[in-house]
Amino acid sequence: MRFMIIVKATNDSEAGVMPEEALFERMSRFHEQLAAAGLLLDASGLKSTAHGWRIRYEGDATTVVDGPFTETKELIAGYTIIQADSREEALEWTRRFPNPAIDGGAGEIEVRPFFELEDFGQSQAIDRFRELQKTFTSAATTV
Repeated sequence: MRFMIIVKATNDSEAGVMPEEALFERMSRFHEQLAAAGLLLDASGLKSTAHGWRIRYEGDATTVVDGPFTETKELIAGYTIIQADSREEALEWTRRFPNPAIDGGAGEIEVRPFFELEDFGQSQAIDRFRELQKTFTSAATTV
């Protein structure tokens, strides 16, 4: 089972404040432990929403909305993707996730399981996704 650990943005992260070395140290140590346990699939921080955009849909019409976006409680500052054998194993590891707050104060992570293709019934569209998954899985192993 794959899980995404979503690091919630704060006013500091949205302002572009970089974490202190001590936070990088705690995060790197935790991610090294995940990797050693064979759970780590990917992890990265995200630049503030001032560098991003959203695409809004109205039927088939799209509109581009440039950042920054003001509602920080709904924003993401970074993520970690893990593969665990169960929800319980993922919960055990995420309870050890270092406080991501730049100032060491209030911080929050959210953990969400991925849908896996096995969660869906048989269909031609799902079969196409299975073929795509083979393509990008083999591409990732050759990088």
